[in-house]
Amino acid sequence: MHADGFAAPRRVPLSVAALRWPRTLFARLALILCVGLALAQVLSFTLTVTERDDATATMMTAYIAREVAISVALLDHLPAAEREAWLPQLARRSYFFILGPGTPGEPPEAHRSKSVASAIASGLGDKYPLTSSAVPGTGERLQIHLRLSDGSPLTIDYRPPPALPMSGWLPVVLAAQLAVLAVCCWFAVRIATRPLHELARVADALGPDLKAERLEEDGPSEVARAARAFNAMQQRISAHVAERMQILAAISHDLQTPITRMRLRVDQMDDEAQAGKLTQDLLEMEQLVKEGVAYARTLHGTGEAPRRVDLDALLDSLVCDYVDAGSPVTFERRLNVAIVTRVQALRRIVGNLVDNALKYGNTAAIEVSASPQDKTVTISVLDSGPGIPDEALEKVFEPFYRLETSRNRGTGGTGLGLAISRQLAVAMGAQLTLRNRPEGGLEGRLVLPGADA
Repeated sequence: MHADGFAAPRRVPLSVAALRWPRTLFARLALILCVGLALAQVLSFTLTVTERDDATATMMTAYIAREVAISVALLDHLPAAEREAWLPQLARRSYFFILGPGTPGEPPEAHRSKSVASAIASGLGDKYPLTSSAVPGTGERLQIHLRLSDGSPLTIDYRPPPALPMSGWLPVVLAAQLAVLAVCCWFAVRIATRPLHELARVADALGPDLKAERLEEDGPSEVARAARAFNAMQQRISAHVAERMQILAAISHDLQTPITRMRLRVDQMDDEAQAGKLTQDLLEMEQLVKEGVAYARTLHGTGEAPRRVDLDALLDSLVCDYVDAGSPVTFERRLNVAIVTRVQALRRIVGNLVDNALKYGNTAAIEVSASPQDKTVTISVLDSGPGIPDEALEKVFEPFYRLETSRNRGTGGTGLGLAISRQLAVAMGAQLTLRNRPEGGLEGRLVLPGADA
């Protein structure tokens, strides 16, 4: 808090999304390896070039010191009149000699000039005391001043040569090397992530029937072990669900006999009022047992094979059955599309939605629409009832869940109709949802894949 009472603005940290970090493991590993290899290659190239330049500079400095020492000794032994003629012969590409005091200046600051001056001073020894100065102007330039034995001034003018040029083929070779490394990284990451992709594909294909294909138990030991564990897990889950289904079927079978005996005894009761209530309870028990077994079977999906069907004809026949029974069910819009689906499962899902609409909204209207972008067909069942609280729109798909304010035993509801419909939709690869309509009532929406015009 500032002294004036205003709060200091907070620093917003850089989010991961702003960095655009790849979402897939394949892209992340490939990016990390490629960037790491590229940085390592750039660093290696930089160190190599630096080492080459340093080694070349050291070698050239030693060569200059040796050549300058020989040239100075030669000039010192020559008569003063002959020295001028020898200067062109003693000159080199990076330095030459001047018979004079040269240009005064400040001591050199450049690293290379200091190294050359120190090497020449070491090569000449104590016989020729010298001073060095940097000549002002463009570029690096060094002059070393000394006096020969007869007192004549001598100046060594040194200009550092340019760096050694780089071969033209070197960048091409480096780029090709980097490309080879990138391809190797891509191939290695692909091999490493392919088992994960295959595992995800098989896991996504594992439907309520638990009949997904088995993973190949080969490859590296870690991959083979994971595949064996996944296959064993599928077998255990399938065995557990099959056992539960057998238990429910056995319970259903065993309950039929006592329920039948109870109904016979109720028929012999003199109290008709109590007999009627007990009969209704027994009917609800029988219905609950049947729907419980039906729900257990939908966990294994349906054994029905998918087939191509005209959606308009299918919905027409379903609506006609309700209309013949005197139920106010309508279906007007037609799409003229064919889909590949499990017909009996689709009839049961739409039938459950229509039954709910008739129970709690008194009317049911079926509407269909198609999406050419993702090639899906949506079947909507609309009613004009009170709707469902928003927090319960998903809970009603749970087994045995009933809304006490709208469902009771008198309606015959067991809380399994929508649960069965959701399981069948999952087995078909469809999506079943509920939503409250803005104008009132409830909409059951079933989205089916694979629509053909």
